[in-house]
Amino acid sequence: MHELSIVSYVVKQVEEIARANAVTKVGSVTLEFGEVSGVVPELIEDCWKWYVRRTPLMEGAELISETVPAVTYCEGCSTTYPTVKYGRTCPRCGSGRTYLKQGREVSIKQIEAC
Repeated sequence: MHELSIVSYVVKQVEEIARANAVTKVGSVTLEFGEVSGVVPELIEDCWKWYVRRTPLMEGAELISETVPAVTYCEGCSTTYPTVKYGRTCPRCGSGRTYLKQGREVSIKQIEAC
């Protein structure tokens, strides 16, 4: 379950940021998950609830999840399209010379201090 390691990493990053900014309590953390990141939101939420109970700075902090849509760029016709709907082959020109432009990331978007 890589969701637990993601939560562990996020909590450690938030703790570092909180220390650097003299924050004593975190109210919420907003995470962005790419549509094709492989993260299961329900598992992240379960891991979050379990982990923050054990972290005084984070205890009771809300997790807010946002999805970043997966977008693929086609080098054949210089356009973008929704990855999940069409996959690696461009729906406009049929080219396979494509790459994922966004949608795989996992990032901390916002931290709310109490």
